[in-house]
Amino acid sequence: MENSKDKNINHAVRYDHFGHVDVLYITALPKQAPKDGEASVKIKTAGINPGEASIREGFLKKEYPSTFPSGQGTDFAGVIEELGAGVTKFKVGDEVIGFTNNRNSHAEYVVVSADQLVPRPANVSWEEAGGLFIVGSTAYAAVRAVSLKAGETVIISGAAGGVGSVAVQIAKKSGAIVIGIASESNHQWLKDHGIIPVAYKGNIGEHIKAALNGKNADAFIDLAGKGYVELAIKLGIPANRINTIIDFEAAEKYKVKTDGSDAAGNAKVLNELAGMVNDGDLEIPIAKTYPLNQVIEAYRELEQHHTHGKIVLIASAN
Repeated sequence: MENSKDKNINHAVRYDHFGHVDVLYITALPKQAPKDGEASVKIKTAGINPGEASIREGFLKKEYPSTFPSGQGTDFAGVIEELGAGVTKFKVGDEVIGFTNNRNSHAEYVVVSADQLVPRPANVSWEEAGGLFIVGSTAYAAVRAVSLKAGETVIISGAAGGVGSVAVQIAKKSGAIVIGIASESNHQWLKDHGIIPVAYKGNIGEHIKAALNGKNADAFIDLAGKGYVELAIKLGIPANRINTIIDFEAAEKYKVKTDGSDAAGNAKVLNELAGMVNDGDLEIPIAKTYPLNQVIEAYRELEQHHTHGKIVLIASAN
């Protein structure tokens, strides 16, 4: 979607009530000016995430209350168009990576606190930049939660998804032995990144034991739900070395950790992650891109749960 010819208009994704993807629409809103300490960013790319779909469908209305009409989106990357008073670390025209806490990055423009922005390094593509924050901070927090040490073994479910593909790389860089549960179509990618792949079909417990080759697992990161917390407990992994970002019922039952984006969602971590991507130490796989006006199709793709890496919206090509 091309940005509006009318520079006072911001085309943005909205929905008026909880529901499936069909409740989404794009509307023309008045473009907001930045207040003190804020920046207005012309968005080039924005990531989409399963959590946003869950919020839109009403599954997380207690945790994340909604008012209607509501917007969507947290991740974004773009170019600073206007600055509010008091912002000195950026200038108009700077390329930035950022995040918003107001569910409004699926749009042409967003206004955020300048503290929620970091510079976009030269070697970080727009697609990687726009999809970095949620998967990056979630993976960062999940790996940190299980306190890996060099030589330890960690099992990660959902290892080739948006968060999983980042988590396995961060875990590997800690010096741990990483076993990744994923569909067989993603096993070569995992092997190429030094991860031991395990198929999720069939008897997963037996597959994992075979991968462990007589050793014990030290930690488990659950990014998929579906009974993996119970599996980790059965494998003898201590509750304080298990982290899930999705199975909160099991987390309550077994008293395991639930650290996700909220535990590492800040500009310092985002800047560190962007630096890792820039230096070639972290890959952000991009599954597919869609123009902003195909946001419904993008979320339908996400619902298939078979994408390797991130789905990213293209808000502006220029």
